[in-house]
Amino acid sequence: MNIENSNAQDVTEIFRLYKIASDYQKSKQKVVVWPEFERELIETEISQNRQWKLSIDGKTACIWATTFTDEQIWEEKNEDKALYIHRIATNPDFRGENFVARIVHWAKEYARDQGKDYVRLDTLGENLKLIEHYKNAGFDFLGMFDLKDTTGLPDHYHGVPACLFEIKL
Repeated sequence: MNIENSNAQDVTEIFRLYKIASDYQKSKQKVVVWPEFERELIETEISQNRQWKLSIDGKTACIWATTFTDEQIWEEKNEDKALYIHRIATNPDFRGENFVARIVHWAKEYARDQGKDYVRLDTLGENLKLIEHYKNAGFDFLGMFDLKDTTGLPDHYHGVPACLFEIKL
């Protein structure tokens, strides 16, 4: 298992995994579905070393993005020194491997190395199974919140509550 930054050659695979995740969300019918993300967003994350992949035997098993600021979602808590994780998507060939736990382990180390005090993530809507999954991975569930300003956020952030999670380091 290897965790490293994604690169420009990974863009097609990133979008393939996002499409698979979105199709899976649609099949669940009661969860918020990811929109089709803009290529420019992913390319920017890659160029800023904020798009990550977990590889096993040279195959991309899981992807996610990070940032050190997330003001629209975390509002006043954005002032804390935190690493924010977004858009975890797993290759279906590797489902059931509990990559969230591995990402959490990596994120704690990475956040400490960057001088951060928290690892945070969010999800949307009342996806109770996903809430439990993140809690089981070590996150504290802070609750569901209506975002004050969703201007400029991807479409799936509009009109649904945000579920906020954090790990204090």
